[in-house]
Amino acid sequence: MRESIIMKIHYGTALGAVALVAVHILMRLTQNYAESLEYANVIANYQFIPYAGMLEIILILLSVHGFNGLRVILLELKQGRAYEKAVSYGCVAAMIGLIAYGSRTIFMVNMGMV
Repeated sequence: MRESIIMKIHYGTALGAVALVAVHILMRLTQNYAESLEYANVIANYQFIPYAGMLEIILILLSVHGFNGLRVILLELKQGRAYEKAVSYGCVAAMIGLIAYGSRTIFMVNMGMV
């Protein structure tokens, strides 16, 4: 994929993440902070499908944005075709792993495993 397209994805994920994190923070402000962290409230948040979906989208946006930023930083340190491929594939693998692990929480709660 061309670097210009990758950077457009990077900027788009940043804008999307800022918007959705703002919504997330505004929703947290509707409750007392300590109350919003109680176990029952956290479980209720994950069981509310629209909110859980928003959290999943935030996870994906921040993972793509963060690992792409890390990839850019690492590519500035050193050049070379093999190094660039290793960094790119490594960042994609780490991003997929993080998304899978984060999604696990939402799925476990909604399947009644918690």
